[in-house]
Amino acid sequence: MEGVFPPLEDPESPICSAKGCRLPAVWVLAWNNPKLHTPDRRKTWLACDEHREHLSSFLDMRGFLKDVVRLEDWESEPNGPQAPGN
Repeated sequence: MEGVFPPLEDPESPICSAKGCRLPAVWVLAWNNPKLHTPDRRKTWLACDEHREHLSSFLDMRGFLKDVVRLEDWESEPNGPQAPGN
């Protein structure tokens, strides 16, 4: 992936993006809606272990999912993670 990824809203206490879930986030789901965003733009959802598959499937069925990265890895990369071959 190219470009700089956006910082998370509140990096001190990120929670899962699933509706009604208040569990700590473990995963970052990077996505892009090609009808609305430039190819290098990445939006993010956060997921706990329980909701990672559900949220990933939702984005992937629509062709939006670009990457799933552990939150700790996302935060440790100064310019966001780089996917091989992208």
